[in-house]
Amino acid sequence: MNIELVVFDMAGTTVADNGNVNDSFRHAFASEGIIVNAADINKVMGYRKIEAVKTILAKYAPYLADSLNETIHRIHDRFTEDMVFFYLNDTDLKPLPFAEDLFQLLQSKGIKVALNTGFTRVITDAILTRLGWNKNPFINQVICSDEVPEGRPHAYMIQSIMRQLGISTVKNVAKVGDTEVDVLEGRNAGCDMVVSVTSGAYSREELIQYSPDFIIDSLQEFPALIQ
Repeated sequence: MNIELVVFDMAGTTVADNGNVNDSFRHAFASEGIIVNAADINKVMGYRKIEAVKTILAKYAPYLADSLNETIHRIHDRFTEDMVFFYLNDTDLKPLPFAEDLFQLLQSKGIKVALNTGFTRVITDAILTRLGWNKNPFINQVICSDEVPEGRPHAYMIQSIMRQLGISTVKNVAKVGDTEVDVLEGRNAGCDMVVSVTSGAYSREELIQYSPDFIIDSLQEFPALIQ
């Protein structure tokens, strides 16, 4: 395969997530007196976070129609504050196994590496700083959902990465993520390879429903897919 660029998701795909994002979401909703099931949070993992908040509120609190926008922003702000604090202070924060080795391996083959995420830039920068990825020479580009007109499942983040890195053919791009919306993003962009990993919010059985090209249990399995 003539892959020139691999676009990786962050939390759950290249960055370890032990349910912390889900917990922060539920705590943010609870601050408004809204108790949300963890499984419903998982369904919106990977989406632009303010859109995820809106989706959850539509299900759990339709009675808030008159104050919906204010509630959305309060919950989103609380979630953002919690996530920034967590990523700046959690002593266990680390890359998922083989992530950094994979970045280096891909670069050695002339393949560019990019990260994209449903997080806003302020949360993303907290992760990058803590992991030292803001200075990682094997990561060519990082883009966040608040830096494009629409987040996943729209293709804007992948398209922006391609423009910035000079990749002209989307068929030469692979997308790797751990959620349904990662698969949809890859498909909507026209990526020739869409890979799901079971290291995040979705199990293999759940990911099968969305028909990625491959499902892997570890990033260590990825190089064999592009030989």
